[in-house]
Amino acid sequence: MLVVKDLNAYYGKSHILQGVNFDVKQGEIVSILGRNGVGRSTTCKAIMGDVEPHGSVMFKGEEIVGKKPHEIAHMGLGYVPENRDIFPTLSVRQNLMLGMKEAGKEGVWKIDDLFDRFPNLKERAENDAGVLSGGEQQMLTMGRTLMGNPELVMIDEPTEGLAPKIVEQVGELLEEIAARGVSILLVEQKLTIALKIAHRVFVMGHGHMVFEGTPDELRANDKIREEWLEV
Repeated sequence: MLVVKDLNAYYGKSHILQGVNFDVKQGEIVSILGRNGVGRSTTCKAIMGDVEPHGSVMFKGEEIVGKKPHEIAHMGLGYVPENRDIFPTLSVRQNLMLGMKEAGKEGVWKIDDLFDRFPNLKERAENDAGVLSGGEQQMLTMGRTLMGNPELVMIDEPTEGLAPKIVEQVGELLEEIAARGVSILLVEQKLTIALKIAHRVFVMGHGHMVFEGTPDELRANDKIREEWLEV
């Protein structure tokens, strides 16, 4: 589904991504773990074309390096950024409608599906999105991306700053997304949720991958966790 090879990216003269390699298979949840500042978010931005990528990113067998972000999105690659990029003066419903690939046309994911999953959004459907709590804004951002019916979705730090109950809801939604055949690339700092739902995990350190394996293999690898994950 997604194959990343020798991916490099720069901010000015700073070499942030230094030969990143990984892949995500159909219907798989893959998590990228690591401390802040190692390049996890930049990896998503480079794949999406928000940061200029150098290397190869194959999505569904097609090279997407050089394509514009909206072209990549229309191919079926969704992106939920860390900054919860909503439209604050539009209603919750209008924000969700903006995620549709074709105006006014629902696909596999429907607004009512998301309202059933997140009753808080249903209650505030006609309210301006800017008045939502941080957790509700995260739900809305994820929901809007799903309205575009992505085949793979990259989600950057979805549980950051959320209450435990909301974290649990987000985890359930991620599992439901995967159960519907959508692949997930999850960028997380919290080991708990990543190890619970991911099929495979990668650990990033200093701009490249330092570990690949199953959640159980990471749990058993004290050296990797101590050197690259624990504070």
